[in-house]
Amino acid sequence: MNQDLSILHLVLHASVVVQIVMAILLLVSLTSWSIIFGKVLGLKRVRQDNDAFDREFWAGRTLQELFQDASSGSGPASPQGRIFAAGMREFMKQRERRVADPNALLDGARRAMRASYQREMDAVEARLDFLGSVGSVSPYIGLFGTVWGIMHAFTGLSNMQQVTLATVAPGIAEALVATAIGLFAAIPAVLAYNRFARDIDRIAIQMESFIEEFSNILARNAAPAIPAGQPDAAARQPLGR
Repeated sequence: MNQDLSILHLVLHASVVVQIVMAILLLVSLTSWSIIFGKVLGLKRVRQDNDAFDREFWAGRTLQELFQDASSGSGPASPQGRIFAAGMREFMKQRERRVADPNALLDGARRAMRASYQREMDAVEARLDFLGSVGSVSPYIGLFGTVWGIMHAFTGLSNMQQVTLATVAPGIAEALVATAIGLFAAIPAVLAYNRFARDIDRIAIQMESFIEEFSNILARNAAPAIPAGQPDAAARQPLGR
């Protein structure tokens, strides 16, 4: 009896529909686990890269030096660094166009940083919705397999004159395996989704704080446009909090 009701035996002897449901759930589970491992490594790398850029940013170097490193790729390659490069590039373009209004200079840089921030957040949040869908839908897919399996089991029992627990148990057990696989796929996905959502919120807050701090620095440097042929002294001022 133990051998006949093993998990492998139940899966191999389940109905075709239940086997298809199990195969879908196993494929979804493997995909979600690959996303989970990828997200763990990816978010860790994003945090490390942002921290490295923070150390470079507040190390007393000039805006021009940081921008040159970010543009050439010699500095820390981080989402925060790309946001800085987008804002600084727009700020310098506005200065070259002789824009004298400090508010216009700052608004252009902030819009560029916000656009870059949104692109970085889209990249960080990539495939997170798949984990949420797996966590919410997998139990119902498994339940569908269970219901179908129980219906198939009772349909087969209708032709029997004598029904005992021994004849009912295998069919019901086969059906319940689908629900178990659905929960096996859903639980890690839900836990990972909640954890990643908290981590992404922290990353978003860190980058938004950087945008505000860098905007304050640009506001202090948003002096009237420099006449042609003269160096951009504002962009060469050392950074400070």
